[in-house]
Amino acid sequence: MEAYTRFIISYITPHLSVFSISSVNWIIKDMDSNEAWDAENGIVSDSSNEPKIIQTAHSLSSSLLRKKSDVALGLNIRSLLVRRILKNLQDVILGTKICALFVAIPFAIVAEYHNFGRQAWVFALSLIGLAPLAERVSFLTEQIAYYTGSTVGGLLNATCGNATELIIAIFALHQGKIAVLKYSLLGSILSNLLLVLGSSLFCGGLANMSEEQKFDRNQADVNILLLFLGVLCHALPLFTQHSEDAAGTAFSASSILLLSRVNSIVLLVAYIAYLFFQLKTHRQLFDSEEEPDDNCEDGRAIIGFWSAFSWLVGMTVVIALLSEYIVGTIEAASISWGIPISFLSIILLPIVGNAAEHAGAIIFAYKNKLDISLAVALGSATQISIFVVPLCVIVAWIMHIKMDLSLSILETASFAVSVLVVAFTLQDGSSHYMKGGVLLFFYTVIATSLLVLPYKTDNDDQANLIGSGLISSVGFAGA
Repeated sequence: MEAYTRFIISYITPHLSVFSISSVNWIIKDMDSNEAWDAENGIVSDSSNEPKIIQTAHSLSSSLLRKKSDVALGLNIRSLLVRRILKNLQDVILGTKICALFVAIPFAIVAEYHNFGRQAWVFALSLIGLAPLAERVSFLTEQIAYYTGSTVGGLLNATCGNATELIIAIFALHQGKIAVLKYSLLGSILSNLLLVLGSSLFCGGLANMSEEQKFDRNQADVNILLLFLGVLCHALPLFTQHSEDAAGTAFSASSILLLSRVNSIVLLVAYIAYLFFQLKTHRQLFDSEEEPDDNCEDGRAIIGFWSAFSWLVGMTVVIALLSEYIVGTIEAASISWGIPISFLSIILLPIVGNAAEHAGAIIFAYKNKLDISLAVALGSATQISIFVVPLCVIVAWIMHIKMDLSLSILETASFAVSVLVVAFTLQDGSSHYMKGGVLLFFYTVIATSLLVLPYKTDNDDQANLIGSGLISSVGFAGA
């Protein structure tokens, strides 16, 4: 192949003034180094052995913000190792349209360690830095999925879809801020069900007013049923807490805690069954029929397995660092900005943390591909409700922290009404902009109530009391 390429280029070189013998040699060397690059990263040229592309709704949604960088780093460097490192940096760091937001990460670290300005700036910069990191984690898990096979790859995409929320929840749990944890996870559910889905239906309806938008109800029905299961498991501890039989008894807190742990185990079993249903028995309902992303060459992975794995570990560490900053400075940001912690956690955190995925869902609805938008919004909400939340309860149990599933009346009602209105919205398998507009109105009303109503504060002592069940969240709400 090398001799053939040298012959072709040397034949046309005398007729093109822009070429020279050194240019020919450089092209051949570059071709050889690219082959070495592929071999190093486990990408072989045999089509039967190529890493297979695995397209899911989440990966397709995030892929809309990816791009091929126009900057060619290190092309004139002879060292293969240096060129490979620079090429890797280009693909990972510059491969997203929101790469400029990476600048916020070092500023957040400097502001934290040197006490630059108020802690509210640390919170804001950390929140901005999470947006590109969340999109890059989706990209890296997709790259790893090319090498692990369809089942393992699908499992990776399913479990890493809300990695940012899970990491923030773990740090909030470690710091004893149970209220912040519950707020952020509830906010992710409401954001996906009302804001993302509502914006998708609204924009899609406006862009396709000449035709009625249709979608497959089968996948949506499964997610709605699981979301109702999550509503039941969250509502029962609240009902028990405020029932006449449990009121004023000494063992009510322990009973609620036990009920929450049992419900969490049931939810985790339901999530495992959902994964088996999604990845094995009814996989055809969840597989996307979209063409591979333009950033993948011939359906192949862009970077190698170990490169993707190393980047994924590194970015997870950075997400953990920023999550610690967010959890540690959210009270200062609340006081500085005069905004309740509940509003910051339920409304602001989910919007910024998953901005890339949410934007992709809206764009797909605009292109009249509602199935992908629904899979993103409902899939994320389902995963948080029946996997992330109960997992936090179990982890808290292991850490000897008393966290239950009980929410306040306002939070539980918002969750239940959101699932109910989405179920009614999607019942006929069609959509128009008015349905999306109504969902956005619901989200606006809930956000306004969190902003203007007197609500519980969130220092460590109160959060621990809430988690222990000794003080009800409704008691704080009315304080």
